[in-house]
Amino acid sequence: MATLETIQRKIERLRAQAEEAAAKQLSAVIERIRGIMEKHDLSVADVAAHLGETRGDGRKARRAGNVARASGQGKVKGQGKLPPKYMNPATGETWSGHARPPRWIAGVKDRTRFLIDSGEAARKQTVSVQAKGKLPPKYRDPKTGATWSGHARPPAWIRNVKDRSQYLI
Repeated sequence: MATLETIQRKIERLRAQAEEAAAKQLSAVIERIRGIMEKHDLSVADVAAHLGETRGDGRKARRAGNVARASGQGKVKGQGKLPPKYMNPATGETWSGHARPPRWIAGVKDRTRFLIDSGEAARKQTVSVQAKGKLPPKYRDPKTGATWSGHARPPAWIRNVKDRSQYLI
C-alpha cells in the first residue's frame, strides 16, 4: 500500500508535468496567432480596436455592465441606449454626448470634428409610434345620448344593467 508521502510526491510530479504541458500548448497557440497576424499584416492595436476593448490611450476600457455595477446603479427598466453623437476616428469608439466624456474628447475645445452625421444617427434611432386615440363608442344611453366604448369603468347608467345588448349601437 502506498504511503501518504509517496502519493503527495506523485501529485507534485503530475502538477509539474501539467504546468509544462500547458506552457507548451500556450506558446504553440501564441505562435499560431502571431503567424496569422503577420500573414494579414495586423497589429495588437488593430485587434483591440476591433474588439473595442481599449481606450485611445491603450488602457483597457470598462465594459458597460461593469460600469453600472461599479457606480452602484442597476439597469433601469425602459431606458434605452442613447444614439452616439461623437466618434473617435482613430479607434471607432463612440460617445452619446451625455455623462462624463471619454479621454479622447475630454480635453478638446471644439468637438465638431468628432460629430457623427446627425441625420444618419437619428434615422437609425427613429421609431414610429402611433397614438392610440379615443376608442369608438359601443354603447349609447337612449335617455341622455351618453356613450361608452366598453373599456375602462362603466358609467352609472349602464353599470348595474345585466343585459347590455339593448344599449349596443
